[in-house]
Amino acid sequence: MAIPLWLATTIGVTGVLLSKVDYNIFFMKFFRNLSRSKARARLYNNKYAMIPVMLGIEEPIKIKDDIDAENAMHITREQLEEMDGFEGTPLYLSIKGRVYDVSAGGKFYAEGGEYHDWVGKDASRSFGTGCRGGVDRTGMDCLSESLEGLTDNEVKEIDRWLELYETHDKYTFVGYLVDDPVERIVERVHEENEAAEAAAAAAEAEAEDLDDDDDEEEETEQQQEEVAA
Repeated sequence: MAIPLWLATTIGVTGVLLSKVDYNIFFMKFFRNLSRSKARARLYNNKYAMIPVMLGIEEPIKIKDDIDAENAMHITREQLEEMDGFEGTPLYLSIKGRVYDVSAGGKFYAEGGEYHDWVGKDASRSFGTGCRGGVDRTGMDCLSESLEGLTDNEVKEIDRWLELYETHDKYTFVGYLVDDPVERIVERVHEENEAAEAAAAAAEAEAEDLDDDDDEEEETEQQQEEVAA
């Protein structure tokens, strides 16, 4: 029995498309979106939440501002690095500067887990690109918190992951990622010293230029006097 041309074409095209799919990322997004759908249904009593979420046409959820919340902490990058699940520490990760405790998902976030690369750091860029090692297409570190050079779709992916952690019934918001105040002071002093040195060098160069101009003017006057004599 001959296979219809349209069926053969469909199978061929499907095969080509599937060969280009990163199944690891595909299933990561699938289960993420499934979890987001359940959270939206639970929080907003929307039993049809799954349809737009799985199709990628959902409206974004506005993340509430917890800056003034009494339980919101300020966590430095050094402190975050220590929250990696070793020696009894919890599992923390940060996305767009918001820190979450994902200890309840130890199966996925502990050492050896699928998402362990995101633990103990703000790897916002990775959530958008799907890259978790080396550098991405822009040449930047995959696990960077920088969003520079990302496409609109990649930024949307980051927001979808952020929604997952924000609305998950087992993950909790801990606080905000901040610069180490001592380190920032040292950096500021260093910047001020560099600025002062640059200003001093510029002033010295200007003074030397004035001296050179005076010398040239004096030399010209002497030459004029010699000619006149």
